[in-house]
Amino acid sequence: MLNKHDPLFLGTVVALLALGIIMVTSSSIVVAERRLGFPFYYTVHQGFCMLIGIAGAAVVACMPTKLWFRLSGLVMVVALITLVLVLIPGIGRVVNGSARWINLGFTAIQVSEFCKLAVVLYMASYVVRHNQDLKSKVSGFIRPMMLLSLVGALLVLEPDFGATVVILSTALAMLFLAGVPLWQFMVLLIMVALTLGVVAVSAPYRLQRLTSFLDPWAVQFDSGYQLTQALIAFGRGEWFGVGLGSSIQKLFYLPESHTDFIFAVLAEELGLVGALGTIGLYILFVWRGMIIGLNAEKRGDRFAAFVSYGISLWVGLQTLINIGVNTGVLPTKGLTLPFLSYGGSSVLIICIAVGLVVRVDYENRLAASRETTIGRYRK
Repeated sequence: MLNKHDPLFLGTVVALLALGIIMVTSSSIVVAERRLGFPFYYTVHQGFCMLIGIAGAAVVACMPTKLWFRLSGLVMVVALITLVLVLIPGIGRVVNGSARWINLGFTAIQVSEFCKLAVVLYMASYVVRHNQDLKSKVSGFIRPMMLLSLVGALLVLEPDFGATVVILSTALAMLFLAGVPLWQFMVLLIMVALTLGVVAVSAPYRLQRLTSFLDPWAVQFDSGYQLTQALIAFGRGEWFGVGLGSSIQKLFYLPESHTDFIFAVLAEELGLVGALGTIGLYILFVWRGMIIGLNAEKRGDRFAAFVSYGISLWVGLQTLINIGVNTGVLPTKGLTLPFLSYGGSSVLIICIAVGLVVRVDYENRLAASRETTIGRYRK
């Protein structure tokens, strides 16, 4: 009998989504009560988007990966159009000085989240269509870089530096797995690092973030305020935390406690044990996703393989950056923690991405079942 899905992968996703809705509730209940007069506003909104995302994942899981191969170019074009539209006044919604959302009237969509998925699909299709060029010609490597440069430039104009880093890092990692010669990869990596360095210091707020994280206590009540409050949360959590719902830092001390810095609240309430357990779930997600991709590559479906690789790398890299920001290892930037942070666009797109990996896994198991059946008949 065909075991249709990887129970460990799905179990990890369910655990992360459940933990996410719990932590969004815990970290936002006081803020929602004070700002909106309804303590469960963020919980309801997150839960609604999560349900839509799960429904979307179910639909995507029923669609053959070959269909996404044919649609990858169109999806990328749509992503580029949204990146342009968000910069147009009246269409793009500005929050905290950044135009990252397209206003639909009843809700707003963060276009960078959709762009992450679009880039993964496009890069996976490019790897299949230009496999030999990537390995033997410099032009095969330069062409996708030109597209990624355009995507990065549009994201920086919003500005959304965090999403730019995630998208470029994920795409480069996918190209590395595709077999790009190491010297080309290193040259591009140096160029990207230099470019990102110039971008980082070109705006005063970025330079301030880059320098303040090195010694946040020196500017505790200025640019280092957010990080110092996060570090206080980690310190209060100790081994086993102060208890779920008992965080002090979420009571208007730590800004963005239910979005970018939700991991700090989790560490305060659940302690080091809870924080390490959460990190373990992300490691398990990435591991199983990469295994699913490897199985797809073994059966000869490189597009499905690189879709799974790309999504796993995307979630892993974004998680690594978010936790690095929360702990003061990396400069402070606006970037959600996948599955856990409040954000309708984020949880919706992540769920759809999970649906793609589930579909790849299903096709792997279906192919393995057919081979087993054929083998029995031959015997």
